[in-house]
Amino acid sequence: MKPRVAIIVLTYNGISDTLACLASLKRLTYPAKRYDVVVVDNASRDGTPAQVRSTFPQTIVIENGVNLGFAAGNNVGLRYAQVHGYDYVLLLNNDTEVAPDMLEQLVAAAETDSAIAAVGPIIYYYDAPQRIWSAGGSIDWRRGICRMAGEADDHGQYPARAVDFVTGCAMLIRVAVLDRVGLLDERFFMYFEETEWCVRAARAGYYCYFTPTAKVWHKIPLNARFDREYLAYYMTRNRLLFLHTTRVSWRTWLDALIRQDMRTYLSLWLRPKWRTRKGRIGMWYGWLDFWRGRFGPAPRVVVGR
Repeated sequence: MKPRVAIIVLTYNGISDTLACLASLKRLTYPAKRYDVVVVDNASRDGTPAQVRSTFPQTIVIENGVNLGFAAGNNVGLRYAQVHGYDYVLLLNNDTEVAPDMLEQLVAAAETDSAIAAVGPIIYYYDAPQRIWSAGGSIDWRRGICRMAGEADDHGQYPARAVDFVTGCAMLIRVAVLDRVGLLDERFFMYFEETEWCVRAARAGYYCYFTPTAKVWHKIPLNARFDREYLAYYMTRNRLLFLHTTRVSWRTWLDALIRQDMRTYLSLWLRPKWRTRKGRIGMWYGWLDFWRGRFGPAPRVVVGR
């Protein structure tokens, strides 16, 4: 008998994307009685819960009432999976669509070794269906940099393999691991929380895995850049929180703070071709909030820009 899987689709507005995602999940070849779709709604203002219940009545809908962010919102789904006895839980962005055999391939990979904490699929750009957005992630511990493999057309160049992390955009987690490793760290709110969780799992004796046979398409712009103030804020603050939480060396801190962050910050002010890009205010508040221990959602002064 196939393992039971809870598919957690976290939503915050974006109803059209959510309905398309759920429609793709209806086409899964995985046995229907062995998986459930759980929409966890972070207080959407576009009628998401009602429309999901109407269009996909078999879907379980949990309404949070407030926007908890990615980490805390998904933790609601992870707790649901723990309480209701699922073997695996798949975190899946609502702006994705999946191949019919995606879940079968993820579970098959996870079942090969009980030491696998999480499995990630190959993720393509929706607008360029053969261009890879993510094929597993690696961590450069000397510089404190987390990178996802990808940004190229798929020619079979990324084999199934152990990886340092998989993106929370589509991440199959073994529920039993949660008892030992814990849930996502809610201080991050959004970004870096899944990477920190994968490191925590590795240090507990597990590892993460990537399989290219499981396929997902992500509706992220091809030219997406982190040049909005709130994105610069989260990427700056949360990277520092990641380095602190994973206890990197002082050499890594020097490289991250001086060679990387300071150079980027000065470039945003001084280089003519960067002056039109946003991020200066977000980076400043990201640094400030990390050092004073302010985590969770970004401050209004950043979100409003």
